Amino acid sequence: MIHSLLYLDPGSGSYLVQALIGALLGIVMFFKNIKMYLLSLFNRLFKKPKDE
Repeated sequence: MIHSLLYLDPGSGSYLVQALIGALLGIVMFFKNIKMYLLSLFNRLFKKPKDE
């Protein structure tokens, strides 16, 4: 009886894989945007003035 409850059909299995991949990529892009914002902020703060 318990073994019949563990079945995942291919449609729901592929949907689960897509959801996990999408969540992981979303997290990666979220932290990448934070990293790029902080890098640009520090570059603006510590940028050497050009002699013109």
